[in-house]
Amino acid sequence: MTKETPFILSLQVGTPRTLGTEGAPDPMDRTWTTGFFKEPVTESLSLGPAGLVGDGVADRRVHGGPEKAVLAYSAHHYSDWEAILDRRLPYGAFGENFTMVGQSEVDVCIGDRYAVGETLIEVSQPRQPCWKLARRWRVPDLAARVQESGRTGWYFRVRREGRVAPGDLLTLLERPFPEWTIAKANAIMGQHPADPAACAALAACPALSASWRQTIESRAAGKAVDSLSRLVGPNAP
Repeated sequence: MTKETPFILSLQVGTPRTLGTEGAPDPMDRTWTTGFFKEPVTESLSLGPAGLVGDGVADRRVHGGPEKAVLAYSAHHYSDWEAILDRRLPYGAFGENFTMVGQSEVDVCIGDRYAVGETLIEVSQPRQPCWKLARRWRVPDLAARVQESGRTGWYFRVRREGRVAPGDLLTLLERPFPEWTIAKANAIMGQHPADPAACAALAACPALSASWRQTIESRAAGKAVDSLSRLVGPNAP
């Protein structure tokens, strides 16, 4: 467990943009539309149920919405990834809105409620990285590597609107489900074959997002869950 008082080290937003060349031979060069590019801001921003003002997503089928209003990622992971990828990574490199000090997947539990700035936010689910992370950094297996590492990040839903800013502290107000850390939820999702009892127990957590509950319930029932397109993208060879 980290010991620092959690705070937002860096705050990022970005809107969708279209990049690439139609029909390029290399899948990494083909046209794609993404809201993945997040840039740091220094001022406070309004945060509501749909997320931060000035932020956006390209594919609303799988990104954004009330259960995924804010993506958080631990600043503590950056040195590991920079060593693995042999490059410097700016904050926001993993598409996150909040780059966090004092929190990681082992410190945060589903259903945790925090006061931050003027707002009240609640942890809804782990983040499952998609192929756009790999495309952003031109590392074909990066999404799979992030998922396998457990260093995925997590999402917040917004329970009270207000403004947040870089440097704002997160004050834990309530932890109703201390048994369900993000790390433990990731481990259950990543089990192959799935453990039906563990999946059913996680799905029963009332603070878990509906999309994760549906996926976990399918795994508990022994149904196949095809995550390949999420990891490699629509233009994979």
